[in-house]
Amino acid sequence: QAIILVHWLLTVWGCMNYMLPASYAWGNFSVLAVGIWAIVQRDSLDAIVLFLTGLLLTVLTDIIHISVFYPAHDHLSDTSRFSVGMAIFSLLLKPLSCYLVYRMYRERGGE
Repeated sequence: QAIILVHWLLTVWGCMNYMLPASYAWGNFSVLAVGIWAIVQRDSLDAIVLFLTGLLLTVLTDIIHISVFYPAHDHLSDTSRFSVGMAIFSLLLKPLSCYLVYRMYRERGGE
């Protein structure tokens, strides 16, 4: 539950500015919705596998979004800096989240 909450908050803060496209928000929020499904259905291996797969895919898509849409000039507003910083921080936390979700997968009987 903490994984969902932290990534939800960081994604909301990452979307505060219109620098990142809507696909960034759609991708991250849809993976978080699958994460909520994985929390609700504790006995479902499919939910946790989809959540782990989604987290791994958003690592790749976040790298692409941030690298392609990062502005080239040095005159960023404070809101833009904060928004991009939170998106980068979310990206940096995702490998740890993937590890924790993988441990949950193993606890539920996954191989």
